[in-house]
Amino acid sequence: MAESNRKTIGIIGAGVAGMAAAWDLLKAGHRVTIFEAESSPGGLAGGFKDPAWDWSLEKFYHHWFETDRDLLRLSEEMGVRDRIIFPRPKTSYWIDGKIVRSEISPSALFLPLSPLAKLRFALAGAFLKFTPDWKTLERFTAHEWFLKYMGAGGYNKFFRPLLIGKFGEEYQKINMAWMWARIHARSLRLGTFEGGFQAFLDLLAQQLQERGAIFHFNTPVECIETRNGQPALIAGGQTYTFDQVLSTSSPGLLLRLTPELRDTPYGKQVAELKSMGAICVVLALKQPLLTDGTYWLNLPAATTNKRENTFPFLALVEHTNWLDRRHYGGDHIVYCGDYAPRDHEYFTLSDDELIERFIASLPVVNPAFSPDWIRKAWVFRAPYAQPIPYVNHSERIPPLKTPLPGLYWASMSQVYPWDRGTNYAVEIGRRVAGMMLDELNQSQNR
Repeated sequence: MAESNRKTIGIIGAGVAGMAAAWDLLKAGHRVTIFEAESSPGGLAGGFKDPAWDWSLEKFYHHWFETDRDLLRLSEEMGVRDRIIFPRPKTSYWIDGKIVRSEISPSALFLPLSPLAKLRFALAGAFLKFTPDWKTLERFTAHEWFLKYMGAGGYNKFFRPLLIGKFGEEYQKINMAWMWARIHARSLRLGTFEGGFQAFLDLLAQQLQERGAIFHFNTPVECIETRNGQPALIAGGQTYTFDQVLSTSSPGLLLRLTPELRDTPYGKQVAELKSMGAICVVLALKQPLLTDGTYWLNLPAATTNKRENTFPFLALVEHTNWLDRRHYGGDHIVYCGDYAPRDHEYFTLSDDELIERFIASLPVVNPAFSPDWIRKAWVFRAPYAQPIPYVNHSERIPPLKTPLPGLYWASMSQVYPWDRGTNYAVEIGRRVAGMMLDELNQSQNR
């Protein structure tokens, strides 16, 4: 590309979406600068590493699917596809005081349901797995669809408790297309990168730097403005003007950073987007907790009041029942994960208080558990982690191009109908990069 045609592009956020967009923008010959508030790349997919471990561990449990085409395509372009592995774990439900295996297998014949309820459960699941029509499904709530087609038996035993645990008081408002996306395209084998997700993210950032990207870590953006018809960022006390800017922030942060957007129809549409926060207590144990080999144990919620449930969190994940614990110094790694509104007490309790609250329920699944099994514990919280998709949600999503000149926005709230995840962060990052390149090409041809 001729030097005169190279444009400057600023990206807010060194998460997967921002770095995937940078990959294509750099490939097209443009100059890319990435601003990241944290000290390393990754965003919600990022990890940490205990001194005793060889591999990093994700702050919030993550995995890939064999159907994650966009992620796998990017890994091939990076030359690292051979470092992605897909072990098959055991996933289960906690039902009626015991563990019941939940992934597709002959054990499905022994689900604690009547024969008719079992048949309706299977037919509804098969329909969701094979129908491509999510658009019709978004007109219904998952609550009403499951009751009508699956019946109260299967819904009340399996999916209703999970919806309550995931979305709390909003659970009856979630549209069915969201549930379709969680069933339709997922695989039984779950994938990770050798060395952990952070190893993949660090390698992606390294390759971007080798292509010319400039990273500013520990540099939160303070404001997005329009100056002389171009987007400008204020970060670290300095002003940077670009031909284009891509923000990969949460809806709330986008509006806080961009005063010019707040009173526009676009800004009001952004403000209407709702989401849940995520909480993870991570435990390094001296002994295994789920001794039957279960990796992921879905925990039921009978009420939206977390204090009244048997378990105060949604998922119990024994990471080392999926990946070899030798990567983690012999520790048995357990996640206690949950979602909650950002004003929930889980975001104000101290780390010690939250750990104590969560581990108090662990003897229910393993009566031998004792707090002295814990070698070390960590707490991670993210106020923006799970968008809430209401009925006809596709009509509520703001476009990737904002009304401000040169400013784009790509976030988890816009990957719908798909659920948030690394693959769809890659997809939306590359999609918005394509739009940005089209705009630059059109301006050059005028």
